[in-house]
Amino acid sequence: MSTKEKIAIIGSGNWGSAIARIIGFNAARHDSIETDVHMWVFEEQIDGKNLSEIINETHENVKYLKGVKLPTNVIAEPDLAKAVTGATLLVFVMPHQFLPRTVPNMKNMYAPNARGISLIKGIEFEHSKPMLISELISKTMNGMDISVLMGANVANEVALDQFCESTVGTYVPANGEVWKKVFDWETFRVSVVNDVPGVELCGALKNVVAIGAGFCDGLEFGGNTKAAIIRIGLEEMMRFVEHFYEKVNPGTFFESCGVADLITTCFGGRNRKCAEIFAKSKGAKPWDEIEKEQLDGQKLQGTITAKDVMTCLKAADVVGKFPLFAKIYMISFEGEPVEDIVKFADVIAKH
Repeated sequence: MSTKEKIAIIGSGNWGSAIARIIGFNAARHDSIETDVHMWVFEEQIDGKNLSEIINETHENVKYLKGVKLPTNVIAEPDLAKAVTGATLLVFVMPHQFLPRTVPNMKNMYAPNARGISLIKGIEFEHSKPMLISELISKTMNGMDISVLMGANVANEVALDQFCESTVGTYVPANGEVWKKVFDWETFRVSVVNDVPGVELCGALKNVVAIGAGFCDGLEFGGNTKAAIIRIGLEEMMRFVEHFYEKVNPGTFFESCGVADLITTCFGGRNRKCAEIFAKSKGAKPWDEIEKEQLDGQKLQGTITAKDVMTCLKAADVVGKFPLFAKIYMISFEGEPVEDIVKFADVIAKH
């Protein structure tokens, strides 16, 4: 019986395909990991042909990562149960809203000692409190240990081997070291911290701040204003995490998953881009229309997270302590003028 780790990737979008390259490279070079990596692909038709077949024949995800070759040991598999059969390491990288109907289909086909890691940026909530995506996955997977990986990792730049860093948050240091072996590459350097909530919530909350940064760009505000939004956003990210989770390491916010990811997302990425378009239309263009035009089937996470954050803040009666988060929500969904992105006094006064 093989004692090697076996990797399955659950998801194959833009980010899933980009990280699959690195996972494939590392699986091929480490004796402790099986060479073949199975990547679950939600089957789509591209010019009358199955996307999974195209990936396996051309070693390219022509829908979500066009022009970038995948290692030949990354195998696309449209059957989820088959993709995870015998896997000891499960990499979750898909929009979090699809998890509830996807994860149960694994039917316990993975290995009994399997561990997982979430690359999913978002928040769920339960009983009006934030629930980590890693907690949701663990609950659905019968208590499986779930680590997280977050960082300043724009998928297309990672796919082009442009140097970057990322952060693994874990509860079990030994598992953290296994995940470092899976992801750490010469152009993708990984650090490990014993802080799952801090790492994961940084990855989710920065998308809300990026919406605010995109508003600034759409309004053609200068660097001073955008820098202020980013600073206030980081402060509110820290305050939110510390309010709902007691045992968070303050140093986590200065890892790649924190300030670095916040900066890169506020200057690039889909959330900033779509928010800029929303601002230029003065809020007249609906988010779903912008998403459809700009993201080619991908999902906009910042707006979803902004709704979930506001639900948590209202339930805890602390909206007034988070004026930027509240203002981004009110502009996005309650018809407040985009120009009010810098007017926080009314939020504080009302709450």
